[in-house]
Amino acid sequence: MPGETRAPALRTRLLVAMLGPLLVAAILIGVVGATLIADVVRRTNDRVLGGALGAIAETVEVERGEVTLDLPPAAFGMLENGERDNVYYRIAVGGALLTGYADLPAPDPAMLEIDVPRYRFARYRDQEIRIAEVRRALPRIAEPVVVQIAETLDNRGALTQRLMIALLIGECVLVGGAVLLLRPALGWSLLPLVRLREAVEARDGRARPDFSPLETGPLPRELQPLAQAFDRLLAQLDSATGGVRRFTADASHQMRTPLSVLKVQVALARRGSGAERGEALDEIADAVARLERLVTQLLALARAEEAGVSAPLEAVDLREVAAAVITRRINQAIEAGVDLTLEGDPDRPFVVPGHRTLLFEILSNLIDNGIRYNQRGGTVMVGLRATDDATTILIADDGPGIPPGQRAVAFERFVRLGPATGPEGSGLGLAIVRSAAARLNATIGFEDVERGTAILLTFPRVAD
Repeated sequence: MPGETRAPALRTRLLVAMLGPLLVAAILIGVVGATLIADVVRRTNDRVLGGALGAIAETVEVERGEVTLDLPPAAFGMLENGERDNVYYRIAVGGALLTGYADLPAPDPAMLEIDVPRYRFARYRDQEIRIAEVRRALPRIAEPVVVQIAETLDNRGALTQRLMIALLIGECVLVGGAVLLLRPALGWSLLPLVRLREAVEARDGRARPDFSPLETGPLPRELQPLAQAFDRLLAQLDSATGGVRRFTADASHQMRTPLSVLKVQVALARRGSGAERGEALDEIADAVARLERLVTQLLALARAEEAGVSAPLEAVDLREVAAAVITRRINQAIEAGVDLTLEGDPDRPFVVPGHRTLLFEILSNLIDNGIRYNQRGGTVMVGLRATDDATTILIADDGPGIPPGQRAVAFERFVRLGPATGPEGSGLGLAIVRSAAARLNATIGFEDVERGTAILLTFPRVAD
C-alpha cells in the first residue's frame, strides 16, 4: 500500500542479527591479534638483539689495566635479515668512547642495572631504531662500561605486516564462509515457518471456510504459542460464524409461519369488506406482534451467544436489576391479572460480578414466562438470597409447571412445552437465559416446588 513502511524480511533480520555479533567478534579478534602480533615480533627480535648484545659484552675484558674487546663477527651475523636493517653499536667506558658510533644515543649509566639488558626505542639518523644496552662492572675499572647495539625496524615492520595480512585474510575467510553457510542454515531453520504459512495458504482456495486446527506437523517450541493462538482464533471464528449460521437458520425457519399468515391476511383484507376486513387487520396486527417478538428474541439470543472475549465483569446489584425488570413488566402483569413480588433481605447487598444488560435479559425472559404461562390471579415471585458461598435469585410462578422428565430439554432452542392451546411463543426464552448465564459464569436450574415452576440462578461468591 502507498506510504506503508515495509519491514525487512525475517531471513534478512536474522542474517543481520547473526552477522552483527560475528563482525564485532572479528574486530575484537583483529585488535587482540594485532596486539599479540606486535608483542611477539618485538619479543622475538629483542631476543636476537639481546643475544648479539651478550656476545659483544662477553668480549669486553681488562688487560694491563685497560679495557679491551674483540668484536665477534657472529654477533653481527645474528642480526642479518632480508630487509638489510642497519646495525649500530657503541662501547663506552664512563663518558669516553671505546669503539663504535659516537653519536648513538647514550643512556645514563646510573639508570642501568649491572649485567641486566635494557631495551628501548630511539630515533637515530632520521630512522626509528631499537637499542639493547647493558652495563658491566670490570675489576680495577672504576668507570662503568656501557655496551650498546641497535638496529633499524624494517624487518620488524615487514614481519608484522605479513602476520597482520595473514590475520586479516583468515578473518575474511571466516566471515565470508559464515555468510555462505548462514543462508542455507537460516533456510533450514525457517522451514517450520514455511510449513505454517503453507498450512494457512492451503485454505485460501476452499469454497467453505475451514476453521479446524492447522496441520503443520511438529513445530519448534518458539512457534507452538503462535500456532496455538491461531488455532484459538480459528475456534473463535468458527463459533462466531456458527452463531451467524444458527441465527440465519432460526430466523428463516421461524419467520416463515408469521410471514405466511401476514400474506394470507393481507390477501383477505384486500378482498373482504367491513367485519371481514377488520378481522383480517386484527390477525395482521397479531402476526406483526408475534414477528416482532420473534425477531427481538432471536437478536437477544444472538447477543447472548456472541463469541469472542467478553468485556470485564462489573459489580451489578441484583436487587436494582430485578426492580427495573419488574417495573418494565408491571403493565403486562396487570393485564394478565398476575401479581409481581420482590423478596429478599433489604439490609443485605446482592452484588454479583456480571453485565447489567445480560442480567436484565435473563430476568426479563424468566419473568415474562412466569406471567404468560401463569393463571389469572396467580403470582410471580422474585426472591433474592445470599450465603457465604453464593448469591441466588429465584423466579417462581403459579403456572402449570414443567414435569421433571421434560426439564432436561426445556433450555433447548425452539422447544415449547405444555399443551398446544397454551400461550404463543417461539421457544427461545430459556435458550436465551441459558446462553446469557453461561457468559456470566452462573448456573441455572429448576427447583422442586409443589405448584408451578421455580427457576434458580446461582452466582458463585467471588473472594475479596
